[in-house]
Amino acid sequence: MTTTGDALTAQGQALAARLIRNVNGLPLELIVREPLYASQTASLSDGTAAKKLGASIDTVAPGRQSCPYHFHHAQEELFVVLEGSGTLRVAGEHLPLRAGDVVFIPPGPDYPHHILNTSDQPLKYLSISTRESPEICEYPDSGKYLAMATPEQHPRFRVLQRNGASLDYWDGEA
Repeated sequence: MTTTGDALTAQGQALAARLIRNVNGLPLELIVREPLYASQTASLSDGTAAKKLGASIDTVAPGRQSCPYHFHHAQEELFVVLEGSGTLRVAGEHLPLRAGDVVFIPPGPDYPHHILNTSDQPLKYLSISTRESPEICEYPDSGKYLAMATPEQHPRFRVLQRNGASLDYWDGEA
C-alpha cells in the first residue's frame, strides 16, 4: 500500500515483490537429520533483487542444531537472535546466546561456528550473509569441504567431499 492507502500501481507491485519480504508470511522448510539436527528455515532473499546479501529466518528445535560446525573462506555471516536462547560454538568455545544478541562471523579458519539450541524452547534467529562466490566451506569435525558457486555463475558447480586422494593436475587432459 502507499502511504495514502491507495492500491499499488503495477510498478509498485513489481518493486514490492523484488524488494520486500515479510518474515511471517514465508513457507518454512523443515530440515531434520536425526539425532542432532532439526530446524525450520525460510529464505528471505531468494527471488529478490539482492545480489550481495543472503538472508533467512531459522528456528532450531530444543536440544538440536541447524547445521554442522563449519567456516567459510569467503562469506561473512551475521546472526540476530530473535527468540529463545542457546549456544554459539565458535573457535572451540561455547558462548551463551539470548534474544537480542547479534553475532558477527568473519570468514576464515579462525572462526568455525554453529548455533546450538541448548534450551527447552525454540531458538529463532535471523541469518544474514554475503553472497561471495565461488565459496569454499570447511567442516572441521568431519574433515569435509564444500566448493560451490552461485547458480547464476555456474548452475552445476557444487562439490562436497573429504580431503584425501586428489586427481593429478593433468588427469583427463589431452
